[in-house]
Amino acid sequence: MVSSERLLAFAAMSFLLIVVPGPSVLFVIGRALAQGRRAALTTVVGNTVGAYALVVAVALGVGSVVERSVLVFTALKLVGAAYLVYLGVRAWRKRGSLQAAVTTDGSARGGGLRTLWEGFAVGVANPKTMVFFAAVLPQFVDRAQGHVVVQMLMLGLVFNLIAVACDSVWGLAAATGREWFARSPRRLSLVGGIGGLTMIGLGVTVAATGRKD
Repeated sequence: MVSSERLLAFAAMSFLLIVVPGPSVLFVIGRALAQGRRAALTTVVGNTVGAYALVVAVALGVGSVVERSVLVFTALKLVGAAYLVYLGVRAWRKRGSLQAAVTTDGSARGGGLRTLWEGFAVGVANPKTMVFFAAVLPQFVDRAQGHVVVQMLMLGLVFNLIAVACDSVWGLAAATGREWFARSPRRLSLVGGIGGLTMIGLGVTVAATGRKD
């Protein structure tokens, strides 16, 4: 199994990667601003499931194909970027109707499963996480100990536990600021627009993200 030294080193590297806002964090913030606390936390769960799907893919050997193929990597990246832009445009168009959708607990009405799915789609198409799992995760596996797949799944679980904690803090902080905006239809429309523009800008940024090779 994974030694404590390797586990701690991987946790430290994972934290450094996660603490710097990337596509998943910015998407959670945008969702918190546009729809509130509940949607933000649901998005965090979806992101985490999506990220762990990448871990499973890497553990089963699929990740190496993505990491080595510029075409496959670019295709996945562009699909994720296009989806982010689509969600951002939708949030922008609906910014004027947010006041009517806000419930008494400060979160917006909407399909929980749809929000979960959208978070999953962003998590599984996150280029930063994709490259990290494909290129870095295998380096912390001790192949001499055997059970390589189990080691990767365990390391991936550590990464995702850290991600859940950090992303939730970002989402809750953004949602708390949103509650002040919710007291005014104009302010709420503004913050909904900001959330939409954030997701659109994020999609463009992801699309422009290149590879060293």
